[in-house]
Amino acid sequence: MSENIVLVQALAELAYSIAIADGELEEKVYDVAVSDGRKIVNGKATEVVGSTVDLSTATYANSIGDAQLLIGWTDPDFDPSLKSFYYARVLEIPTPRWTAYDQVRYGIKMDPEVPMILQERAYTSPIWYTPQN
Repeated sequence: MSENIVLVQALAELAYSIAIADGELEEKVYDVAVSDGRKIVNGKATEVVGSTVDLSTATYANSIGDAQLLIGWTDPDFDPSLKSFYYARVLEIPTPRWTAYDQVRYGIKMDPEVPMILQERAYTSPIWYTPQN
């Protein structure tokens, strides 16, 4: 694996929304895959993947997370009479934000309120379910 490939954080969430009878949407989020030997209990990861970001050098170690996560998942609350849609959301391991690089390169001190670490997310296209009624 090339060092410039950022590993996905050990977490893939599958989120879905269900249209209920009164027209409101109800979103439920399940953690469905985690890396680094972490566990999922009652649909939630028991701990975060952590961070290897070193703000003093604006670097990170690509040593946590996984390059790919594979999982089969069945919706435990599926109701075939309701419209629903599903999508996957994947979190990347934390990396230095551009402000951290600027702080190191220009030898400046950012205000404490300025974000220095970034955690990118990727989303899939939705999968739609429509009842046969």
